[in-house]
Amino acid sequence: MAGLWRKMQDNTNRMMSCLMSMAFALTMYAQVSDIKPCGPVPTGDQLRWQDMEMYAFIHYSLNTYTDQEWGFGNEALELFNPSDLDCRQWARVCKQAGMKGIIFTAKHHCGFCMWPSAFTDYSVKNTPWKQGRGDVVRELADACREEDLKFAVYLSPWDRNHKDYGKPEYVTYFRNQLRELLTQYGDIFEVWFDGANGGDGWYGGANETRRIDGKTYYGWAETFRMIREMQPHAVIWNDGGDRGDLRWVGTEAGNVGETNWSLMPSKGDTPWHMLHYGVEDGDVWCPGETNTSIRPGWFYHETENEHVKSLSKLMDTYYKSVGRNSTLLLNFPIAPNGRIHPTDSLRGIAFKRMIDEVFKTNLVEKAKITRSSADDGSPVATIISFKQPTAFNRFVAEEDIALGQRVRKFTLEAEVDGRWQPLKDALVEGNDGLTTIGHRRIVCFPTVTATRLRFTITDTKAEPIIKKLGVYLAPELTADIPDSGEKKCSALHIFFSSPKQMMIDWDTEQTFSTFRYLPPKDTKDGIITHYTLWASSDWTNWTKLASGEFSNIVNNPIWQTITFPATKARILKLDADRLAAGDRMAYGDIEVR
Repeated sequence: MAGLWRKMQDNTNRMMSCLMSMAFALTMYAQVSDIKPCGPVPTGDQLRWQDMEMYAFIHYSLNTYTDQEWGFGNEALELFNPSDLDCRQWARVCKQAGMKGIIFTAKHHCGFCMWPSAFTDYSVKNTPWKQGRGDVVRELADACREEDLKFAVYLSPWDRNHKDYGKPEYVTYFRNQLRELLTQYGDIFEVWFDGANGGDGWYGGANETRRIDGKTYYGWAETFRMIREMQPHAVIWNDGGDRGDLRWVGTEAGNVGETNWSLMPSKGDTPWHMLHYGVEDGDVWCPGETNTSIRPGWFYHETENEHVKSLSKLMDTYYKSVGRNSTLLLNFPIAPNGRIHPTDSLRGIAFKRMIDEVFKTNLVEKAKITRSSADDGSPVATIISFKQPTAFNRFVAEEDIALGQRVRKFTLEAEVDGRWQPLKDALVEGNDGLTTIGHRRIVCFPTVTATRLRFTITDTKAEPIIKKLGVYLAPELTADIPDSGEKKCSALHIFFSSPKQMMIDWDTEQTFSTFRYLPPKDTKDGIITHYTLWASSDWTNWTKLASGEFSNIVNNPIWQTITFPATKARILKLDADRLAAGDRMAYGDIEVR
């Protein structure tokens, strides 16, 4: 371990200055030129894919018009005739939501093709939309290029429409369609299949159940060879059967294991725990991809308009995917009019803004970094010393995974009032330690104010190479507020974008003229004495509704009422221009009418 940090003491100031000037939040940097890789390592394409961190799924098909998740394969082609299909809107929304690319469901299980495939009549070419001359795949691929997003495709291996499904002839059909998608639409960054294979279906009118062996039927080795020949830089998804370049994590709930190795065995079955946690001694590099939807379902359902994931849930998903050495594949379903619903759009944009807010200021950049020495093989600690007691609640570490994943376990401790206190991951129940880092590990814990933070790697597979550390103070996120009488709190989400700024976000535009604020009880800390209230429907253009003073609120902490002309908007923003005490706004209750 001592060799890891050689020459660092003499070069610390010069290196830190250089790194910060390059806008990197690096706090440690190993001399890696003479360090050999540890076990399997990622390819350049896998590294580029992992660096994307977040990208979007788009689910859209005949299911959108039949209110189903899985079509049977006999849905009428006449149903597909969106009034306002706009792939550029999809791309713009996804980009504003922080997505680096889009994976599109070119064909789902019902067999309906969103491009004019030459190998079936069951496609957009035989629908009323654009008189059969449309191509959704083409329009989205072009829109992604215009927005500087990467593009990818999902092609369901299961096809409940095709008469030959389950026979050798269907495999030829499946590969022909794959060839169309991989040769006609430019560069593809990922090829996504699905683990759902075989069952009941229309199958050309047979209306029967057909079973196949998903491991052997599709001839994956030949199919993968085709993909690598036509799209050599695309990564291939798999669910644990034939090894692709990345793996499903065993759930669609939006989380991967707190221990997450980017390694898998090259052969054999992969039970759920392997998909979810990876395999420490695996012999191939196969990192996890966490897929989930912004709604309960993958396809659009009007009944789910009030169940779009809250900002707090999306942040929880981010920490449990990107923050656990995975990528996040977040689905945005398309509504029947052919656009992403405004609720989903605004929630996605708020999600990106909150990520930016959480990781805006790396407290390490103005701290002093020291390391203990250990020639006897005992753990080496990295100590981050702050100039004064500092509040924080997030810790980030990243390994240089180009040389392999090495860290098995580490600890975090904060020095508070001269005593070291252990910090544990609040998102892991019963956690008695911190395991694996990989591409990125984010540890969340209650806000602590400390003078020093100690990061100790206690168990490794080889000499650890940590290329980045970060310490952050994330704004608080409140729980969702339920509907209550006349309050306009249905599907309302409140969060703090800064210690003195509250954001109130509805699922749809509201018309209101009154804002009421109840200060916290039995304390002056956080009571707002002077305020400014703003409204917006797009997170960009803000209208000032009112500003002023809550007179005598400290001595008489009762409901305070702000009235203003009736305003239609989606978001309210309350700025605490002045507080009675403390440095963070607080409230007992809120009403909006």
